[in-house]
Amino acid sequence: MEQSNRENKLPMEQVLYEVKKVIVGQDHLLERLIVALLARGHILVEGVPGLAKTMAIKTLADTVGGEFKRIQFTPDLVPADLIGTRIYNQKTGEFNTSLGPVFTNLLLADEINRAPAKVQSALLEVMQERQVTIGRETFKVPTPFLVLATQNPIETEGTYPLPEAQVDRFMLKVLIGYPTSTEEFVIVERMTSAITAVQKVITTDQLVELQKMADKVYVDPVLIEYAVKLVTATRSPKTVDLPDLEHYITFGASPRASINLILAAKAIAFVRGRTYALPQDVVDMALDVIRHRLVLSYEALSDEVTSDDILEKILERIPVPVVPLNEHTNIRANS
Repeated sequence: MEQSNRENKLPMEQVLYEVKKVIVGQDHLLERLIVALLARGHILVEGVPGLAKTMAIKTLADTVGGEFKRIQFTPDLVPADLIGTRIYNQKTGEFNTSLGPVFTNLLLADEINRAPAKVQSALLEVMQERQVTIGRETFKVPTPFLVLATQNPIETEGTYPLPEAQVDRFMLKVLIGYPTSTEEFVIVERMTSAITAVQKVITTDQLVELQKMADKVYVDPVLIEYAVKLVTATRSPKTVDLPDLEHYITFGASPRASINLILAAKAIAFVRGRTYALPQDVVDMALDVIRHRLVLSYEALSDEVTSDDILEKILERIPVPVVPLNEHTNIRANS
């Protein structure tokens, strides 16, 4: 069993190793990118410009041998710029379909909040359905398919914030900050010299197999119950003796949060070399999975209370379950 775990873990370790040849720091973001790949989810990243968001996903695409495309969102963008359109051919007198940049393995939607609602909806539909309808034809996007969308938190002029219901489509929302002075020194050193080329570690076909292996990670019903408790507490904090939080939350997280929390926990357990999830896996993924699904009230904004503040209090209040490890290993060994 241990040998099997090491073999399962090795490809993702190699992917991270290759990406870190180029990307300094940002371990949290890189790990979440791997989790999203394995769990077939999408990521919304919020951070100021210049923190290597584009480079991180491009380097990741290189290591898995996938196709990478980037769309810079602007106010004059139209849905056809993303999904494609039908073009009339004068010579043949027929319409031909020209597919857009969403037909790729890893797509960077840069500054998604700079495009109008029609464009945002077109992208979010592809993320959910993994297909596009142009005219009367339906085209499926390649597998695997990961969207990394970025938002710049320091600007509000000329932006179109994503509606709460559409933000819910993202499995994870990751907040990234500035590097430490030591990390920044290494960044400057690397970026001002010859950039190390990364090697392709796995193929997209192998990644699909790894996704299937991650699907088989065992999750104890106690952990599912714990995830549901965390999510339902965001809808009614008074049920976990946190009545002071009630007026800060307009809408809590939907059941999609509970589902994605378990999927993310399975993926991160697999990355960590286990065939079963632990309570710590759920705790580690809770903020990234739930933070963008809360709709805060004006009182929260005026008191400068964030989603993370609320979630941390809920995590402190709800006791972490104890799950017997020998039961997990026995189940996996006999399956």
